[in-house]
Amino acid sequence: MCALLVWRQRGALNTLKPLTATTYRSLEDIGSATWHAYFDPGEPFLSWQFLCGLESSGCTTARSGWQPAHVGFKQDSALLGLIPAYLKTHSYGEYVFDWSWADAWQRMGLDYYPKLVTAIPFTPATGQRFGHDAAAEENFELMALGVQALCQRLEVSSWHVLFIGAAESDRLTHCGMPQRLTTQFHWFNRGYRDFQDFLDRFSSRKRKNLKKEREQVARQGLTLKTLKGGDISAENWLFFHRCYQTTYAKRSGHGGYLTEAFFTDTCPALGNCPIMVIAELQGKPVAAALFFEGRDTLYGRYWGCLAEYEYLHFEACYYRGIEYCIEAGLSRFDPGAQGEHKIQRGFEPILTYSNHWIVDERLREAVAQFATQEREHVRAYQREAVTLLPFKSEAI
Repeated sequence: MCALLVWRQRGALNTLKPLTATTYRSLEDIGSATWHAYFDPGEPFLSWQFLCGLESSGCTTARSGWQPAHVGFKQDSALLGLIPAYLKTHSYGEYVFDWSWADAWQRMGLDYYPKLVTAIPFTPATGQRFGHDAAAEENFELMALGVQALCQRLEVSSWHVLFIGAAESDRLTHCGMPQRLTTQFHWFNRGYRDFQDFLDRFSSRKRKNLKKEREQVARQGLTLKTLKGGDISAENWLFFHRCYQTTYAKRSGHGGYLTEAFFTDTCPALGNCPIMVIAELQGKPVAAALFFEGRDTLYGRYWGCLAEYEYLHFEACYYRGIEYCIEAGLSRFDPGAQGEHKIQRGFEPILTYSNHWIVDERLREAVAQFATQEREHVRAYQREAVTLLPFKSEAI
């Protein structure tokens, strides 16, 4: 715990108010009731159960390079707000890439790690990052300035706020935190009656291509089923972990970030939020995709298969997710980071936001200049990607 002094404007006078910042090594020390007073439990990745489950299942620990260091603020002994944060000793699992920054620090003889990251671990989903009383909007800036001061006390190189909403990101730029942009591809429900109604908005050639992909999945003898919440059995969760680890090892040469306990203990405790699509061949499961349902958004997160089947990934991870959104009346489907192949399947390019505070003044301006140049390139890419969407000109 450390006391930090931050200026607050009151009427015509500036008064100095002590802002006490506390770092918590676990959400267990905060408690679910206190956490949910500031963060919506209906958003899966901000729920105490999800984040605490990452800790208890061994996914976010000092050993994994994601040491919890959640920040709480108090004034006059009253809790002002909370911010999820982690001390990172690497840059894996973040999806906003800063490897070049780490190299720059090294060339100057400086240590880039540890750094402080405010994000949902392993989850590039945009959402709330500052938990504060909505009736006291000035607390947002106070908390941002408080974490900046805390970074110097913790002797970290920087603070990174990842996948924050656009409005909050803009506010952080006024706190001296340059904004970076990245692009994702999201599906939006424009009042579709069913999947065919969605397809009818495609140009003829693109519509035929997508229908052929779905037909090819059936021709391989594959059948798919969608399970939700309590309908997902313990056996299903064990199978999914096996698929997840197998696929991760094929792609990266090492196991995935998430442990078996995360799937078998944490996910079932999330109620009806998890949704699993399982693909079977001759009655035996061969692949699975995992989604999480928020208040108005479906989040596609993880996928795994024991063998490769043509177009199965698209069917399980994208088309079944779109069908679920239409049936459930959800307005948006966020299938995860990257993937230009999503464009021709009706996923629209959107901007995502992050902000960065650099402790060392010598590098602070260089990072700001880099972010400015990068934003222009990302905006140009998004404009170009829009022209590749499969919809008829009048469909959007």
